[in-house]
Amino acid sequence: MTFSDFLGPDCALFLDFDGTLVDIAARPEAVVVPSGLVDMLTGIRALLDGAVAVVSGRPIEQLDHFLQPARLAAAGVHGAERRRGDGSIALVEVPDLGAVIDAAQALTREHPQLQLEHKRGSLALHYRQAPQLEPLCLAAMQAAVDRTPGLALLRGKMVLEAKPAAASKGHAIEEFLREAPFTGRRPVFVGDDITDEVGFSAVQRLGGVGVKVGEGASVATHRLNDPGQVRDGLAQALAAARVRR
Repeated sequence: MTFSDFLGPDCALFLDFDGTLVDIAARPEAVVVPSGLVDMLTGIRALLDGAVAVVSGRPIEQLDHFLQPARLAAAGVHGAERRRGDGSIALVEVPDLGAVIDAAQALTREHPQLQLEHKRGSLALHYRQAPQLEPLCLAAMQAAVDRTPGLALLRGKMVLEAKPAAASKGHAIEEFLREAPFTGRRPVFVGDDITDEVGFSAVQRLGGVGVKVGEGASVATHRLNDPGQVRDGLAQALAAARVRR
């Protein structure tokens, strides 16, 4: 598979961030944005007449920090917040996170290796530094979510996240596709995590392409090995498109 097969003028490109555009780091704040990535994304956005969006579990504010000075269309916190192509913001109603916060803070007090990440509308518990604690974290977080109407528990790579049940990457992509400049285009979504599976299902149901990055079972019809291959493929597709023009 090459991105040149998909990045035609009728494409709408949706990209996860961690594990897709950038390599996963031990802690969320430690990711490194490779040199040239932002310029490349800006070039692809121009190539696709603006139809590029980052779809991530991170808040939009963090995405903007890492991708500055670019301000791409974006869905943050798994779709709980979304910046449309025209720059306006759409927010999903957020249930009370009190029970989840209490449960997660109790875990982190007992196990300092765990890391809490507070976001607008969600709470993520990272256990990458203590993978043996996964069953304990899962049981505590699931119990708290079950006591809170309107919340759902999302499992990712070494992370558990309580988020609004109404929000998902798949729903966010579908909302983008109802709006300019995405409407009427063939969607392509590239992601690496379990949380991206609903996005793959959404774009493929709409006649688009899902691209899984890395190992693991997936509903996506295409696969790339790692973020480096994603970046290389995008750069090559952009260069080829510029030559054709």
